[in-house]
Amino acid sequence: MKDFIKKNLPKKSQSLSEWYNRVVMLAELADYGPARGTMIFRPYGYAIWETVQKYMDEKIKASGVENAYFPLFIPESLLAKEKDHIKGFAPELAVVTIGGGEELKERLVVRPTSETIMYQAYANWIKSWRDLPVLVNQWNNVVRWEKRTYLFLRTLEFLWQEGHCAHATWEESWERVLWGIKLYEQTYREIFALPTVVGRKSESEKFAGGVATLTCEVLMPEGKALQGCTSHDLGQNFSRAQNIKFQDKDRSAKYVWQNSWGFTTRSIGGMLMAHGDDAGAVLPPRAAPVQVVIILAKSETDVTEYAKKVELELVQLGLRVKLDDREEESMGYKINKWELRGVPLRIEIGIKEVRSQNLTIVRRDNQTRLLISNNNLGTVKTLLDTIQSDMLARQERFLAENTFEAITYNRFSEIMKTTKGFIKAFWCERAECEMTIKEETKASTRCLPLDAPKENGVCVKCGEPAIHRWLFAQAY
Repeated sequence: MKDFIKKNLPKKSQSLSEWYNRVVMLAELADYGPARGTMIFRPYGYAIWETVQKYMDEKIKASGVENAYFPLFIPESLLAKEKDHIKGFAPELAVVTIGGGEELKERLVVRPTSETIMYQAYANWIKSWRDLPVLVNQWNNVVRWEKRTYLFLRTLEFLWQEGHCAHATWEESWERVLWGIKLYEQTYREIFALPTVVGRKSESEKFAGGVATLTCEVLMPEGKALQGCTSHDLGQNFSRAQNIKFQDKDRSAKYVWQNSWGFTTRSIGGMLMAHGDDAGAVLPPRAAPVQVVIILAKSETDVTEYAKKVELELVQLGLRVKLDDREEESMGYKINKWELRGVPLRIEIGIKEVRSQNLTIVRRDNQTRLLISNNNLGTVKTLLDTIQSDMLARQERFLAENTFEAITYNRFSEIMKTTKGFIKAFWCERAECEMTIKEETKASTRCLPLDAPKENGVCVKCGEPAIHRWLFAQAY
């Protein structure tokens, strides 16, 4: 297996893209679908998404939001009601023109996002202030006809959750926008051990049809940014287009204020890229489908019985455990297989461990070997928490070390040609400057950090007055 990995898995530092695709396939996280740009979630990869779902779904429901499900097919006329929205999604739409062997009277769009079809229903449901707020989330799939696809990170069809809420006031709606992005930031930190930069998108980068978009930006190993998720202030744009009105307490008719927020399976790709090494995936314990794998040096009766006892006790501690007792595979093969799959902790058991009643434990993230007594299995749970926090700390250091400030455009361009990473720079917030910077350096505005103070400065490109330092980076 070790030789197989050497032959089939490039070094991460030499070719991140090729390494990434091979890891996803060899670790059995996903596979290519038969249609171009589609992806099959294999059980090991889907289990990661299930962990994310469970974590987020509990918090979504605790905040008062309920789950529902809306149709996959959207009449094209519904999208046409919101011109900016359909304009923004037009290049990515998949459209059904024939059904049941006959040409359809009205074309159906395969859901790229659900604002229009959900809000058509909201217009029927909402009549009075008593009907508000409407707090709905759905876990579903969407289709966007991407030209360039990348396993997990960008596929024609992907999985996500999308929350859509309607409120009587903008203040209530904005509070939900902030709640959504904070949930996502927490998910990245707590589950994926990844720090993010939270901020507001520029006018050209915001959601089509929205008023403002908040984002979590994640820095990847080669210095490029990954847009991790978004939360949108939709204002009254969609409620006016869809005629979603309510009678307020003063009996006046008003349009509702709306928001939408979504977190996708591309987050799994970001996690894999950020933490992996030359031996394969390195999974944070809270995201890992298998947190502890037990490998037997020999399949002898005493060794097997001891291993099963250890397995049972770890499961009773609430851990996700796999006992690999396959006799047709050597111990070395198993070690390399589970390292490739990124399991956080490996327990090796042989005659020596049985006689001493100890356990040999190896950390996947740094290969540290430990010896513990089987009477102290609670140490395993503590060790997993340590691995989770250590992985987050490493990524926080990486983020800090690869976030730069640029006062001059020459310095800005130099960084983008060499180390890349995040650049904090003054920008005048004119679209012309934004476009020129992107054309000349391939760096786009990622966001204005929410905690960015107002300052007196000059635009890094044109020298005109600027009051904020925006975050720039090349992006996927």
